[in-house]
Amino acid sequence: MNIHEYQAKELFRRYGIPVPAGRMVEHVDAAAEVIGELGLPLVVKAQIHAGGRGKGGGVRLARSAAEASQHVRDILGMTLVTAQTGPGGRVVRKILLEEGVAVARELYLSLAVDRKNAAVAVIVSESGGMNIEELAAARPDAVVRLLVNPLLGLKNHHLLQALAALDLEAAAAREFGGLLRACYRLFVEQDCSLVEINPLVVTGDGGLLALDAKIAFDDNGLFRHPELAGLRDEGEESPLEVEAAKFGLNYISLDGTIGNMVNGAGLAMATMDIIQQAGAAPANFLDVGGGASATMVENGLRIILSDPRVEGILINIFGGILRCDVLAEGVVEAARKVGLPVPVVVRMEGTNVEAGRKILADSGLDLVAAVDLADAAAKVAAIAAAGKEGS
Repeated sequence: MNIHEYQAKELFRRYGIPVPAGRMVEHVDAAAEVIGELGLPLVVKAQIHAGGRGKGGGVRLARSAAEASQHVRDILGMTLVTAQTGPGGRVVRKILLEEGVAVARELYLSLAVDRKNAAVAVIVSESGGMNIEELAAARPDAVVRLLVNPLLGLKNHHLLQALAALDLEAAAAREFGGLLRACYRLFVEQDCSLVEINPLVVTGDGGLLALDAKIAFDDNGLFRHPELAGLRDEGEESPLEVEAAKFGLNYISLDGTIGNMVNGAGLAMATMDIIQQAGAAPANFLDVGGGASATMVENGLRIILSDPRVEGILINIFGGILRCDVLAEGVVEAARKVGLPVPVVVRMEGTNVEAGRKILADSGLDLVAAVDLADAAAKVAAIAAAGKEGS
């Protein structure tokens, strides 16, 4: 689960991580009072769940109250397009107004889960800011990655290595130790998958300040933190993903035109590879799970069909806990309720497969049966080719 910058900074304050004074506003009328409280200069920052806001025009400096008010009017309601939003962009519904800060240096600090090494990665660079991704690609040596064993925790040698990479003056170096420990404590206690400060700035008086803040939580740990539920902004999430979550479905929107429904994450990944090899691209990842009911299958198919980009669907099920006859009942029920405006290829094997095939055959629906994965790939390729000819 991702949260907004202003929410991340509230958590930073709770953990003693220094941040600029600021307030979130959702309406132009509310901005005037906040501008008066914060003083000038100040920064007007669009709040969306994506990076690169500055490059997209979503972060602007104001040196007068009139300029600040104009920036608020310009940014609220705009569709902000960044490298992370995709070409469709995101509509800005919230703005963070924040005091201006005299910046002497821009650094980078983040903590992330390193699954390969079963560790917490502490990542630092003495060159933070908007071009950190380009820097990491062009000069990998400028970004230092330290691995922390989660069973042992953050140690002094990690701090010394980070300080060596950042080359801080004495006062800032002393402050950095407490800041890094607070970030690590936040990361572990709140079950985060990412805590990022970019930039972490050295101010004109030599102090440290988290000028930006990004936090992502591990969804699997949210049951331990019911208080975090109020931080979720469904308006920043894919409507189809939000809808799927209501029914316990693992759904992720993608950019292709072939929808797919599978039981099991591994089979889902393999199915998306099959779609790619067939010359098409998957429109989604949908794992209905091993214990899915007919109702879950029905809702999964309905959600796929509600995506206007979908030109065809591949249902690939290996019947185990989810029996093939249960799948077939769900597909038939969904098709009768919402119709089948696009071709649907069904490949199933496993428990009660013959009963499942009979249910589909007796349904009278226009379903395309596939005998194996190779046959399914060929039929998906035909759908993709027809879609390209029609476009």
